[in-house]
Amino acid sequence: MRRVIRVQAEPFDLAIETAQLTAGDTACGAVASFIGLVRNVNQVGSVQSDVAAMTLEHYPGMTEKALGRIVEAAAGRWPLRAVTLIHRVGSLSAGEPIVLVLTASAHRRAAFESCEYIMDILKTEAPFWKKERLGSGEERWVDARESDGEAAARWLKSDT
Repeated sequence: MRRVIRVQAEPFDLAIETAQLTAGDTACGAVASFIGLVRNVNQVGSVQSDVAAMTLEHYPGMTEKALGRIVEAAAGRWPLRAVTLIHRVGSLSAGEPIVLVLTASAHRRAAFESCEYIMDILKTEAPFWKKERLGSGEERWVDARESDGEAAARWLKSDT
């Protein structure tokens, strides 16, 4: 399985990454993709706030290893031909792309499900720390959402 895992500050190019994902592999019959963007609003409890930017921090080396484990777990569940997982770090403005997941398989179901799995597990297991800068200028660290844990738990339940 071809795999690309990167943590980077620079933007990624969807067309280039997609072309490289399956280059020369005519056994690929399906590619699924997910691009996460920095939202301009975030709700914490009952309070919704305008978000101007987000800063992402990570531990180099440790983060890539965690992302590698997530990709390998997906490859153990679905017959994947290739995976690209790119997560950005640093300061990102609202509307900017933050994460890219591409999965390629011979068939669409494996591509769709593995793409969703990688994103769901990434949200709970990848060591990233996010700080939002609100429109008011205030900054706050972003805690994990309960819904992210529920999404990941759905996949973990199906392991038993």
